[in-house]
Amino acid sequence: MTLPRNAPSLLEALVAAVGADHVLTDAADRRFHATDVFNAGEIPVAVAQPGSVAELQAVVVACATAGAPITVRGGGASYTDGYLHSRPGGVTIDTSRLKAIAIDAHNAVVTVEAGVTWAELYEALKARGLRTPFWGPFSGLAATIGGSISQNSVSHGSGVSAESLLNIDIITGTGDLLSTGSAGSANGVAFFRHFGPDLAGLFTGDCGALGVKARITLKLIKRREAFEAASFSFVSFDAMHEAMRLIAIEAIDDENFGLDATLQQGQIGRQDGVGAKAEIAMNVMKSATSLRSGVKSLAKMAITGDRELQAATYAVHYLADGVDPAEARAKIAAIKRIGAAHGAEIANIVPTVVRGMPFAPLTNTLGPKGERWVPMHTLLPHDRVKSFHRALIAYWADNRAAMDAHGIFTGAMFMAVGASAFIYEPTFYWPDARTIFHDRMVPAAHLAELPAYAPSSAARAEVDRMKHDVIDLMHAHGGAHLQIGKVYPLLPGRNAASVMLLRAIKAALDPHDILNPGALGL
Repeated sequence: MTLPRNAPSLLEALVAAVGADHVLTDAADRRFHATDVFNAGEIPVAVAQPGSVAELQAVVVACATAGAPITVRGGGASYTDGYLHSRPGGVTIDTSRLKAIAIDAHNAVVTVEAGVTWAELYEALKARGLRTPFWGPFSGLAATIGGSISQNSVSHGSGVSAESLLNIDIITGTGDLLSTGSAGSANGVAFFRHFGPDLAGLFTGDCGALGVKARITLKLIKRREAFEAASFSFVSFDAMHEAMRLIAIEAIDDENFGLDATLQQGQIGRQDGVGAKAEIAMNVMKSATSLRSGVKSLAKMAITGDRELQAATYAVHYLADGVDPAEARAKIAAIKRIGAAHGAEIANIVPTVVRGMPFAPLTNTLGPKGERWVPMHTLLPHDRVKSFHRALIAYWADNRAAMDAHGIFTGAMFMAVGASAFIYEPTFYWPDARTIFHDRMVPAAHLAELPAYAPSSAARAEVDRMKHDVIDLMHAHGGAHLQIGKVYPLLPGRNAASVMLLRAIKAALDPHDILNPGALGL
């Protein structure tokens, strides 16, 4: 690797900012931070691990002075080149030491540093009987709050991660500290987002192209201990989608997700091993509102086993919280009425497990037999969902010979986000060698149970080709995206005035063009 001419002074400045122990220059460390779930980018010169907002600011200033590109890595679960460098000579900021949590229960807000994981925040708030409205993606053991605000996330709780945001402290490409909303005023307190134009919104979903997240303030609400779960099977995609659409309009579920047969029966539906089953049982009991309900849930799981899950062509799972058990039962009863009109109710094994274990280890970054895995997704308005599904099924059929030749297979996950948006998430699996990402991110005990595969650049190239074809298909149906990174196109075909405004904002906040160059297509 050839270092840029200014590398020695840059490294010295990074050491001065965070200390020698927190500037990683080992080749393996730098290669790991240059690799995500699917891809690898330019290897950074160094990885800086600031331990405070002041140190984070000093790192950005050092990079701005040297003209070194910056990317920021949170939990690392990106699959869209979100934190991968597109230029040589860059610095990756690892936020894993930015862990401060300040809970203000009286004002119903919590302020965290960017490296706090959703699981860490969940546990800290749980002890106080509180939660954030959106409280994390499935990958929340690793996923950070700074990363989710940068990428936008969905899964647990209500809406998109950005909708739980109040104020944010951002470090610009010049090293300046910018505070949004009420926090940006003299004597201001971080409690209200919409004080003047919504500057916080600029930095949600920006993939780090407009600023480095330092501190994030989120809304708090009371935690609801009472909950009920329901699951349904559907014989067709159309029936599943219609049920999900109608339930979404009711706005009574706290979590929903659908799975096709591949995911239901394989990667997500399967839980192997005595240790895994014991951990599931323990967490189901811990999440239950009473000993009786916990025993009842376990009994249902033991009796039903995998039969109904294996039989489902499509399955959808719901969780509904309540201020008391009666409210939770009333919500789930309404969900059951709609679901049963379009499908069949089945044992609520999967959502019960999710409630007990909301954040799982990153074992699902590999397939059920150790295959390589990469998802993609689009958000669609409901009136375009079924036509997209038909077009995608036709695309898989047209590419069946190439997929079979390389051992490539697909699955899909679905979610209603509010009443108006539907997430369709196709996933690819193929036999291929694991990367340093998997070796470091997936628990060693799980890796030891999986077969290993020889490298297959041909299969990987086919997956990459089909990914881009499917993205084109998504856009042909009016699709939008979270986690845009450097993969999903944002600027092509957009309104010219909005592109001009975005470029002007980028130039004002990042005049040296060092903040994640290439993200958002900028």
